[in-house]
Amino acid sequence: MLLYDISREVFSAPVYDGDPKPKLTKLSSIGDDSMYNLSAVSMCNHTGTHIDAPLHFDEDGADIASMRLSQFCGKCTVVTIDGILTGEDMERLLPLCQKRLILHGSGKAFLSVSAARVIADNKLLLVGTDAVSIAPPFDEAAPHRALAAAGIAVLEGLYLEGVEDGDYKLAAFPLKMKGCEASPCRAVLMHEPKGY
Repeated sequence: MLLYDISREVFSAPVYDGDPKPKLTKLSSIGDDSMYNLSAVSMCNHTGTHIDAPLHFDEDGADIASMRLSQFCGKCTVVTIDGILTGEDMERLLPLCQKRLILHGSGKAFLSVSAARVIADNKLLLVGTDAVSIAPPFDEAAPHRALAAAGIAVLEGLYLEGVEDGDYKLAAFPLKMKGCEASPCRAVLMHEPKGY
């Protein structure tokens, strides 16, 4: 089985405009009158590879700890796109995809609100992108709200270099953080090559 780590390294990952950069603080170091290393991390929950819960754009939506774990693990389809998908694009694409969809667009794979509504109508479990946000910068709220209203997990900030289009198994579990609208995750694609 082949494993593809599609997570970004936290401290070097692009940060969404206005979000704080992650910070590593050494609390204790071996040799400084200590027997162990100890550190603390301060970061926005949307840093690097992370999952948005519905609560991010829906006041009554589920927080990250309340979401079903089955949303984050199972069959998925990776598709290369260029730019912003429309609802019409999504109508053509979804019959060929699993219930978890990952968009590979060199950091520029976005959903229009019409595409997000088609995804919601088709009851996808998760949609992901290698961009810092699933929505284009000029319309950040509407696509997120359409996905949030349908309880769809949003996986953002992926690293998809060298990953070919096709079907995989995805594992991308968030941390169990009650009351949070998002969580960092370690996202992995698994693929069993034919003939193995």
